[in-house]
Amino acid sequence: METTRAILLRKTRLGDTSLILTWLTSDHGKIKTVAKGSLRPKNPFAGMLDLFFDCEITYARSKKTELHNLRETRLRHTRDGIRNDYPRLALASYFIELIEHSTEHDHPAPELHDLLARALDHLDQKPATRRALLHFEKELTRHLGIAQPGVTPIIAYGRAHHRIPAARPGLIKSLPE
Repeated sequence: METTRAILLRKTRLGDTSLILTWLTSDHGKIKTVAKGSLRPKNPFAGMLDLFFDCEITYARSKKTELHNLRETRLRHTRDGIRNDYPRLALASYFIELIEHSTEHDHPAPELHDLLARALDHLDQKPATRRALLHFEKELTRHLGIAQPGVTPIIAYGRAHHRIPAARPGLIKSLPE
C-alpha cells in the first residue's frame, strides 16, 4: 500500500459501477487508479472523487499494469470556487491538459504537482486571467527544462510536444488581462 497527496485530473467510467481515475501525485507523478464500486449508492468514495480535488490517497500498486487499485481517499481541498465560474473551470481544465501531456506515468515530478496545486488554489480564490495562463505556461516550461531564450513558453511547449492545446486561442481571447 502506498499513501500520497494527489490532485484528480481525469475520471473515466469503467463498466457500470467503477471509475478509472488519473491523478497527479506529489510522490509518484501521474498515476491511474481504479475505484471499484465508486458509482454505487453508499460507496466509500461518495463525494470524494471530483476533478481538481486535492486528496490524500492510499492505493495498492499493480505489478502487472499501470492501473492501481484505489483503497482509500481523504479529502483535503475541494476547490469549489473553480466549479462556480466557467472561465475558472476552462482555465483549470487547460492547466490539466498541459500537465497530462507533459508527464509520464509513475515518474515523480513534485515540482509539477506543486505548480498545479498553486495554480488551482489561485483559481479557487481569484478570477481567471490571461496573466495567470501565461504565468503557468512560463513556470511549466521552466520546470520541464524546455524554456528557450527569445521564444514564448507556449511555442517552446509546442516544439517539445509537437502540439499546442486547441483550447488555448479561445482562452487567450476570452480572458481579461
